[in-house]
Amino acid sequence: MEKREASDVYGDDIYSEPEGEWDTLANLGPLRPMAGIWEGVKGADEHPVVDGTGRDSFVEHYELQPIDFQTNGPQLFYGLRYHTHIISLNQDSTFHDQVGYWLWEPLACVVTLTLGIPRGQVLLASGGAEPDARDFEVTATEGSIQSGILSNPFLYRAFRTLSYRMHVMVNEDGTWSYEEVGVLEIPGIDEPFGHTDRNTLSRIGPPTPNPLSVLLAGTTSLGIGSLREKERS
Repeated sequence: MEKREASDVYGDDIYSEPEGEWDTLANLGPLRPMAGIWEGVKGADEHPVVDGTGRDSFVEHYELQPIDFQTNGPQLFYGLRYHTHIISLNQDSTFHDQVGYWLWEPLACVVTLTLGIPRGQVLLASGGAEPDARDFEVTATEGSIQSGILSNPFLYRAFRTLSYRMHVMVNEDGTWSYEEVGVLEIPGIDEPFGHTDRNTLSRIGPPTPNPLSVLLAGTTSLGIGSLREKERS
């Protein structure tokens, strides 16, 4: 599905905020099946090494927890804060660590991924999706001012990331799978290198409801409207 530009759906009023829903889990669109705590034991990685392509198998722990809705004026997001920790089967130490947010923008029908890793790299990737999609993709390109990639000076010189793509598939058995490819420009290699990771994750724990949902669930004497008035006072 094609992404819709924000100017096409939000109009000229850039300040008025919508009334968001308190239950994030019910409003995550295509991200809803991904909420929770997951484990994948058959991960596969292909990465560059001095003599060609290195291959690793890995175990992954991936936690995605709902956050309260977020707004930028009229723009409304529901999201999951995530942390994925990966250990290679060939070594005991951390192979990969990554944090960020998966965001669903219902009015524009856009999924956004923010990604940060402790090797000095961040990116923002996005892609169009229907609310009930079981299959979607987010992309980022170096140099883009909207869905782009930033790397520290060494990574930019030695392993420059030209583009990023992550394809997500929600499976009928309750698992979800991904394939992600970072296309790298490496000195001494004529063709760009596709650094690829893929895994299938099985749920090992439920999500924790977002804070506003917990607050309202424990409030029996106040409705949503009166609770908001109480918070403002």
